Amino acid sequence: MNAREFFAALPGQAEPEQLAGIEHSYLFEVAGEGSWLVEVRDGTLTVSEGWQGPAGTTIATSSETIARLVAGTQNPMTAYMNGKLKISGDLNAALKLQKLF
Repeated sequence: MNAREFFAALPGQAEPEQLAGIEHSYLFEVAGEGSWLVEVRDGTLTVSEGWQGPAGTTIATSSETIARLVAGTQNPMTAYMNGKLKISGDLNAALKLQKLF
């Protein structure tokens, strides 16, 4: 699954209990594929493709890494520690994303 497919399907896959306690915006910049703003507010997740504005947390990665994360073959924390995920902004909010991946 590529990044576009993943982000298109994400709103329908997120369960309210997974979103509990998350009130944040995340900008995903996937090299060679594009950017997506994922906003979690009031138990609802929305995705906007092509976002260029600010977000609470920005996550930059390659298309290969996002594909492995989505497939469950890449641990997010290991990817971050190895420099395959670059996170700026609120790191604690980024850790909450593990509920969704």
